[in-house]
Amino acid sequence: MLLSVSPPVIIAALALGYLLGSIPFGVIITRLAGVGDLRKVGSGNIGATNVLRTGRKDLALLTLLGDGGKGAVAVLISHKLFGHDADVLAGGAAFVGHLYPVWLGFKGGKGVATFFGVMIAAAWPVGLLAGATWIGVFALTRISSLSALVAAVLVIPIALLLHQREAILVLAFFMMVLIYLRHHANISRLLKGQEPRFGAKSPAPEPVTPQSTTPAG
Repeated sequence: MLLSVSPPVIIAALALGYLLGSIPFGVIITRLAGVGDLRKVGSGNIGATNVLRTGRKDLALLTLLGDGGKGAVAVLISHKLFGHDADVLAGGAAFVGHLYPVWLGFKGGKGVATFFGVMIAAAWPVGLLAGATWIGVFALTRISSLSALVAAVLVIPIALLLHQREAILVLAFFMMVLIYLRHHANISRLLKGQEPRFGAKSPAPEPVTPQSTTPAG
């Protein structure tokens, strides 16, 4: 049996996870810091990567910790309150809450930090290896989106190799699918070779050559 929890526990775990996951830390932190509305900065995304575009690395770190932490907390609290398997439900719901927060008109982030937080809390060896995968790919490519996509898809074979329970495999697959859907624009740019690398400067515009006023001979 995939889940050994009763319907009331399922509802409670899903509600708890969603409410925690829907807290938009990026929006809250940047607004409290006087930066303004994060949704009007850069890509408009509410995650840590877009917070970096404000020039505030400290706020980006706080956002990263908040977005990852809420996923982990949802899993841990649900496990403590409701027991085994409810943690997986709460983790998946927290992930959905970050992607589709009711407070922001269901327009949230791409879920990468929350994904790692959920996986580390639900199955820490899998989560840590996924995080190491992200770091390795990013060190080689300097492309955040590619690092996330590779880490997300490799979580499933990692979980299989570590003999994780079936519920963890389903959770990993569920989040992986949503990550790919949320990164559709990034995937398109990657295929075209147009996805920006972290720290790379935008190419300077070509100088405009003055038109000659000399009559053609």
